[in-house]
This record gives sequence, structure tokens and C-alpha cells, in this order.
Amino acid sequence: MGPMDLNSSHVSPVLTDSVPVNKSRLGIHSSLLTYSQQDSSSPHSAAPAPAGKLPRTGSRKSAAGSIDDVRFNGWLDAMKASSPPRKKLLKGSMINALLPSNIEYDNEDYHILTVDYPSALECFEKIVERAKNNKVAVFLDYDGTLSPIVDDPDCAFMSEPMRETVRSVARCFPTAIISGRSRDQVYDLVKLTELYYAGSHGMDIIGPFRHNMSNKLPNCVNSTDHQGNQITLFQPATQFLPIIDEVFRTLVEITKDISGAKVENHKFCVSVHYRNVQENNWTIIGQRVHDILKKFPGLRSTHGRKVLEVRPVIDWNKGKAVEFLMESLDLNDNDDVLPIYIGDDKTDEDAFKILRESNRGCGILVSSVKKESNASYSLRDPNEVMEFLQLLVRWKEREETNHFNKQIKVKV
Repeated sequence: MGPMDLNSSHVSPVLTDSVPVNKSRLGIHSSLLTYSQQDSSSPHSAAPAPAGKLPRTGSRKSAAGSIDDVRFNGWLDAMKASSPPRKKLLKGSMINALLPSNIEYDNEDYHILTVDYPSALECFEKIVERAKNNKVAVFLDYDGTLSPIVDDPDCAFMSEPMRETVRSVARCFPTAIISGRSRDQVYDLVKLTELYYAGSHGMDIIGPFRHNMSNKLPNCVNSTDHQGNQITLFQPATQFLPIIDEVFRTLVEITKDISGAKVENHKFCVSVHYRNVQENNWTIIGQRVHDILKKFPGLRSTHGRKVLEVRPVIDWNKGKAVEFLMESLDLNDNDDVLPIYIGDDKTDEDAFKILRESNRGCGILVSSVKKESNASYSLRDPNEVMEFLQLLVRWKEREETNHFNKQIKVKV
């Protein structure tokens, strides 16, 4: 498959009217039901309120709440488990180039990981053997995958060599970045128009234009970007925007006394970073987020790498975003497709799971330490991600050259 025909825009169109979450299905996608409709045992299992009406339950308590809530319900353990200690953290002022892989990580730790998740570099020939005569689609996380993890998320810049590598990948294969950041923010960091972008863990997607997509999902809107390209915009959680905005403002206010805490509004989700918070204050920050969720039962929290993500209670995640983009690219119903997803975070596991269960793709975990994952392979760090992507581009170029030479011989 050659380069993509449609370039996504860096100017993100926004739906001006709230589009209600609907129970229609897109191919094999699960319906966009709230979790409360599927699992009444969920701790935050109430149907979301209409846009503009903010649901609250229980009486107002102090911001600190009962610290035991966080300890007893497993939040503190989850915060620690999703945030393994790193031997050396890259400072924002040092990120003009990616770290050599032998500086930050312990080889022994990574060797333990490869017992269950072999190195994608060492298994590259095995991976591309599956790709022969197939179409390849590439899906990438951003933080920790294309850029190193840093103290300040605003300074998580990708290197110029990585940017050129991703551009080359996009010229060879349909390529998308699926990030927890807002779509605008991740574009501002990547600065490539050759890609598709999905922000807010897949709740804000710009994909290729398809006439029938808006008929399958009313949350899809066919539009035109500022470059004049036709696009499909998908935002399944638009009705939550007023709630997300209020929660963001509230979390900024109630965490401003916690040194090192940082709250970000990613449009359809809110990130509460505690990477720079002293560990003895993690319980406090967790409790305050926990108390907010009691007042907004239409929201839930997930755990990332030293970050709590506050998200709408809808059945949508990065795995569903992969399915949506595959459908948009007209690749979902084909057996001759090999989707490759590379990511480092717990939220990427939904995408790994989709590929594993369908037995049609390749999930690659970016990690230097042992962890449980739905991925099939691993890469140590963003340096190895770049090396793998470069190998993939060179393999594609060789395949196209061989195909061209065969055609010349046939004509002769």
C-alpha cells in the first residue's frame, strides 16, 4: 500500500452541537453504552447526565475526604502499580535527543520482560513474514513511545530523527497516532499532516472521509478541514464537554496546594499528573480525585504512568479507536491486513487486546521492566521504536522494488 491519499488537518474542527451517544453499532464495534447499562456493579455506574446538567451525588465533604477510601478501594495500590520506579528520569531541558538505551534501563530487567514478550527487533523477520502480501496499518501512542517520559508533560518533545522516521512510515502505510492527549495538543507536538490523529484516548478522531460512516454512527460528521480536505470527525463523548470543563476547573483548584501536581484538560478527559508529587502525598491527590468522582457519577478514573485520567463513562477506548480507523480506511473486513500497534501505557492494553483477540495484528509493548500485557512483542524504549519503524520502512521499500523488478521482467 502506498502513502495515504488524505492528509489530516492540524486545525481541528469541533462539533458545535452536542451529538447524543447512540446505541447504533459500527461493524463489530460495541455499542456506545454507558458502563452502567452493561455492568451495574461498577462503582460509578450511573447514566451520564445530559449536556449542561452536572450530576452530583452525596453530601459535600472536605476536599481531603476520608483517606481510607483511597487505601481500601485499591486506588493507592493501582497508582503505585501503574507507576514503576525508573532509575533515571529525563529532565525537560535534556530532551533534544532520545536517550541511548543503555543509560536509563537495566538490561537484566528488560531480559526478564522478553521471556514473555520477545524483542520486536530480534523477531522483525517473523513479524514482516506475516506482512508479506498483506496491507500494513501502523498505530502509535505518543508519550513514552515516540517521545521519552519527562518531568513536565509540556516538554515531551519528539526528536527530529523520530519525526522524520514517522513521516517515512506514513508515506509507506496508513498511520495514526492514538494518544491520551487532546488531538490538537498531540498534533502540535508531532507536526505531521501525513497522519491521522485520535486524541483523548480515541474519543476525538479525524479519519479519512467515508460517505457511509455518518450513517452507521450519528457521532460521525463528514466535514472539511482548513486545507480543503474532506474528513470524517468522530467525537462520541461530546455531551460530556461541560462536565469535563467543570471537573478540570475544580481539580485545578483543589490540587493547587499539592506541590508538583499538574492538571491538564485534554478536551474529553482530564489528566492529573503526580509524577513530581512526593509519594507520601499520592494518597491525598488520589483521594481528592476520588471525591470528585463521587459528585460526577458520569465520569470514571483510569490509571496511567503516574497520572490519573478522569474520563466519561462510555464504552470507548483506544482499542475501539483502532477498529474505527480500520473501518474508516476500509481495512476492517479484509483478511489481508496486518495492523501494528505500538504503545507503552496501560490505556494501550485495550488496543493490544483487540489485536490479540482478532488474531490479525501485532501489539508491541514499549517497556524496560516486567509487566503483564496483551501485547505480543516488546521494545525497550523510544530509541528502539524508531529503529523498528526504520526497519519497517526499509522492508517496504525493498518489497516495492522487488515487485517493480518482477513486473519489468514479465513485460520483457
